[in-house]
Amino acid sequence: MTSESTGSGGVDGSKADDKAQGSDSKGADSGSTGVQPGVSKTSDAQPAGTGSDGTTPPDSQTGAASAAEAKAAEVKTEAATRGGHGEAAAQDEAAATQDEATATETPAVGTKEPARTNGVTASPPVPAQPAPTQPAPTQPAPTPPVPNAPAPSAELASDVQTLERAIYEVKRVIVGQDRLVERILVGLLARGHVLLEGVPGVAKTLAVETFAKVVGGSFSRVQFTPDLVPTDLIGTRIYRQGREEFDTELGPVVANFVLADEINRAPAKVQSALLEVMAERHVSIGGKRYHMPDPFLVMATQNPIENEGVYPLPEAQRDRFLFKILVDYPSVEEEREIVYRMGVSAPEPHQILGPEELIRLQKVASAVFVHHALVDYVVRLIAATRTPEQLGLHDVKGWIAYGASPRATLGIIAAARALALLRGRDYVVPQDVLEVVPDVLRHRLVLSYDALADEVDADDIITRILQTVGLPQIAAQPVAQPPVQGHPVPAPYQGAQVPVGPNAMSRPR
Repeated sequence: MTSESTGSGGVDGSKADDKAQGSDSKGADSGSTGVQPGVSKTSDAQPAGTGSDGTTPPDSQTGAASAAEAKAAEVKTEAATRGGHGEAAAQDEAAATQDEATATETPAVGTKEPARTNGVTASPPVPAQPAPTQPAPTQPAPTPPVPNAPAPSAELASDVQTLERAIYEVKRVIVGQDRLVERILVGLLARGHVLLEGVPGVAKTLAVETFAKVVGGSFSRVQFTPDLVPTDLIGTRIYRQGREEFDTELGPVVANFVLADEINRAPAKVQSALLEVMAERHVSIGGKRYHMPDPFLVMATQNPIENEGVYPLPEAQRDRFLFKILVDYPSVEEEREIVYRMGVSAPEPHQILGPEELIRLQKVASAVFVHHALVDYVVRLIAATRTPEQLGLHDVKGWIAYGASPRATLGIIAAARALALLRGRDYVVPQDVLEVVPDVLRHRLVLSYDALADEVDADDIITRILQTVGLPQIAAQPVAQPPVQGHPVPAPYQGAQVPVGPNAMSRPR
């Protein structure tokens, strides 16, 4: 078997021993005669077998590799002559020798040779293994800010914190009923009267009394009964014989907060006594007008019309309520908490607001920005309750006897503003409008006999209208930065005019 040619001179396998013995000298010679491009020749001052920079020349390593390959070839030749069962062992030895030859080959171009110290080659540094990367602890991703949403001011944040404290104080007494608590506070901010409807025992009266204590001011409660007369509410004139003159005794409606408990248990003539005071906030007795204190809110409770001994409210009185809130049963967890909280001693709420503070917050809520596109959307919603056939709702037309009045339009805008303030914004978004529309329209729609026969209620009609009328796409835009203090405010350009019409409601961009 002929061995492979190795080195630069093509040495045969039969001379492998001589080649192995002279590999060192040939490696030294090749360092001066076979220098690769880019490598300087060995100088006299350097030790034998090293380059000009103190490193081993590449050709010297090539000679060592040639000797190892020659030795491997010799092992293969011996294996051929042995034959039989010794051939396998010889092949294993040849393979091991070949691995040594591969290990001594010239390193790739661009790698640094191991340095020699006093003729001894230093062991190359072991490359540092990259430490296994430990998985970083999972942290919740930060909530991205709303794109282009202006940051609330410090004054707005303080007002929102005050409202949250009031809600927290009410929640110390009222278990659950989150929507009820929020809607009552929205009604207070929007200067609107609130009507609560639910079966007996679901904390309607307790919620109103708790809010009256948290807000402060004068409070009166009127229990409506079938034998009540209008003068029991608004007051009357009493003749004093000693002075021979009439004195006016004002009724219980003259207070900041009036609780009309079980309002639908009194006949219509008694309920009609509240029309003037709820709409115009004053009463007329004996030809003289008496104004209500500010703030003035009527919060009424009633049972469903299916219960015995109740009278339906007149349409004119229902229209004067901003909200009609449906109060449902508490959940199982909430009812368990009611037992734990009320079983020993009911907590007593503390006053958080005051009449003056509530008036100021009402003014802040009335200044919340509403885009003209949202105003147009609300107007189209109310118009759809009057002429639903123009939107293709021909079946709804037969269910509505009378649609909502313009008072409903004003109520939706006022309630959306108050809800936006309660949620920390000084502008209204479409979601605010969508949330308050059912509570504002539920009691204002007068249904026909066809709706009663088809078992269709007001909420079903409102849902159909909301699904039909298109919602405008309104996005929050950043408000222009105010001028730096000390810089003059630029004057308007020549010929500038004050914007009027729908564009006047747009916030400067």
